[in-house]
Amino acid sequence: MKLDAKTRAEVGRLVAEIARIAADGPAAPGTVISRNMRCGKPGCRCSEDPPRYHGPYRSWTRKIGNKTVTRYFSEEQFADYEPLFETARRLRALIDELEAIGLNVIESDSRWKR
Repeated sequence: MKLDAKTRAEVGRLVAEIARIAADGPAAPGTVISRNMRCGKPGCRCSEDPPRYHGPYRSWTRKIGNKTVTRYFSEEQFADYEPLFETARRLRALIDELEAIGLNVIESDSRWKR
């Protein structure tokens, strides 16, 4: 497979960035969301108008062996682990760019019958 100079340079940039991020330390897979919720108890502040919800509650969801696993973080845990999730987000974005280049290379192959 032959890549033009511009594509090679872009791939090189992405690979170098991925290596730099990976050298910083571990990444954690999955999704972290933050929610504010109602408890449903009558007379609670969350049922007032306007409501004052409880939270934020942070949950981490990921797949383990084709099963979805969720854990809830305390504020302290979330502060400790947030950099791992940010690292994973940055790596995923770079991998998406690398895959887009690969798709572009395949789709631009003149041997495809159109």
